[in-house]
Amino acid sequence: MKKTTKPGLRTRALAILTVSLFACCATAHAQTYSIDWYTIDGGGGVSAGGSYTLGGSIGEPVTGTITGGSYTLEGGFWPGVPVPPPPPTPTLFIQLLNLEVVVSWAPATPGFTLEQADDLSTPVWAPGPTGNPVTISAANATRFYRLRKP
Repeated sequence: MKKTTKPGLRTRALAILTVSLFACCATAHAQTYSIDWYTIDGGGGVSAGGSYTLGGSIGEPVTGTITGGSYTLEGGFWPGVPVPPPPPTPTLFIQLLNLEVVVSWAPATPGFTLEQADDLSTPVWAPGPTGNPVTISAANATRFYRLRKP
């Protein structure tokens, strides 16, 4: 014995719901925002040894800032982390005058000292002549100099 049913309340409710969804979606407006591409990256951390610390991320090929209208998007794992600018460093000048070498730096930034070494294969840096400028005899043996802020 086969039971037949007439369209009942359930069928009518489904039809009303379907019509309501089409009416709702017909009035929806498309948005002007889009994500054209993306990457999924991971990893990173901080390593330290002695007086050095290094922070980094693995697989971060795309970073930077994108702006448009009143929106700004900062990409990367560490967006918005303030990085202080490096302190100003002086420019080292070396001049040969007759048989003397004049070493100076500008601006005369406090805390920088001249150091010297006799060999660069295994350098042992020692305090060099003091002052700015420094005059060194060119007749001396070969010596290497560097400007350093300890």
